[in-house]
Amino acid sequence: MDFSDDLLARLEHARHVMFFTGAGVSAESGIPTFRDAMHGLWARFDATELATPEAFARDPALVWGWYEWRRMKVLQAQPNPAHRAIAALAADRRVSIVTQNVDDLHERAGSTVCAHLHGHLSRPRCFDCGLPTRHPAGTPTPADGGARMTPPSCRKCGGPLRPGVVWFGETLPESDWQAAMAALASTDLLFSVGTSSMVWPAAEIPGWASRRGSCVVQVNPQTTALDEIADFNLRGPAGQVLPALLAASERRRHAR
Repeated sequence: MDFSDDLLARLEHARHVMFFTGAGVSAESGIPTFRDAMHGLWARFDATELATPEAFARDPALVWGWYEWRRMKVLQAQPNPAHRAIAALAADRRVSIVTQNVDDLHERAGSTVCAHLHGHLSRPRCFDCGLPTRHPAGTPTPADGGARMTPPSCRKCGGPLRPGVVWFGETLPESDWQAAMAALASTDLLFSVGTSSMVWPAAEIPGWASRRGSCVVQVNPQTTALDEIADFNLRGPAGQVLPALLAASERRRHAR
């Protein structure tokens, strides 16, 4: 895979690089996206129908069971070459990772994540009082086709625990959003990786970066709304594009 000298020079001289990652990155590790077809117990549902406070209030066991199935998939998955390339690129330059993903694959690849904008599967909290807690050690084992699972009770008020993710209609976690905005303020090169740029307000981040003069690079196998504002559009899976970019960057450095 070939990259322009302009892009490689921008990467070499960037003072602060941001990787803004979406579901496509995790999908390359085998984690289902909301666009994937649902199977088993979930076949008659659209994923977006389950990811709401109203759905949980109506049927906590159904929604908790679905998220435990997703959490099992995350715990069984491994970081892919895209995660590892991002970690390697951060080894000798200032890098901030802002992700829309609710897994820990960036962290397991060796990265420090600046912000999890849509929450984290490993951080459940009480649906009623909001008390944060942790899952017990081990991997959940719902049936392959899915299973209803009664959520645990809050140790403080007895209410049901809910997944620690941002559901449709909810606001983003304030601390993560502020961390992302603080990082964006000094970013001069932003990679938008594996995201359709459709979920707001997170989808605004590449546009804000572009308007304040940052170079925006999109890594995606498909066209998206970001095509029109990206300075560089790199077509292909992140697990192929980013390792190739890392290798090209290292060759350029060693050639000098």
